[in-house]
Amino acid sequence: MSLTSILLADLQRQYHFGGRGGVKPTVGGLILQLWNPRFAPVVLQRLAHNLYESKIGFLARFLSSVNLVLFGIEIAMRCEIGPGLYLPHTVGTVIGASRVGSNAVIYHQVTIGAKEVDIGYHEEKRPVIGDNVIIGSGAKVLGGITIGHNVTIGANAVVTQSVPDNVIVGGIPAEIIQSRDPNMPN
Repeated sequence: MSLTSILLADLQRQYHFGGRGGVKPTVGGLILQLWNPRFAPVVLQRLAHNLYESKIGFLARFLSSVNLVLFGIEIAMRCEIGPGLYLPHTVGTVIGASRVGSNAVIYHQVTIGAKEVDIGYHEEKRPVIGDNVIIGSGAKVLGGITIGHNVTIGANAVVTQSVPDNVIVGGIPAEIIQSRDPNMPN
């Protein structure tokens, strides 16, 4: 997908959660939303990742730093994130996953990353997050684990083991609380 199409998908999710789900995203709407503190960090991450992929690491690192300073969110420029990312609040959030799927909702003070210090950013030490995943406030998702599709991780849960598709997990350590119908939206 092109950068523009990914950003338009992100904007569509922004409209959905903002009660404007019937509005079709446009490039003009994209420009207007750059001032939105829920959407601007997504745009900065998309630009940083795109620059990283284009081997312009110093500028990618700069945009990642701007995201941290302005919005209090640290998102690894290497992290591939699918379209439809929604960040209701950003302060205190760290996204250092190997990959995050489409239509993720990640609340504030979430940590997604390695279990131990990983300066080299080894993907096998970092979580892979599936599509349509909701991660509640304060949750921690740590280590080289896989979170399946259509998963909800409860607030303050600590997830250190892989999670299958279509479940709700919570607790410390996180356990499956409930299975869900795979045909029902999150």
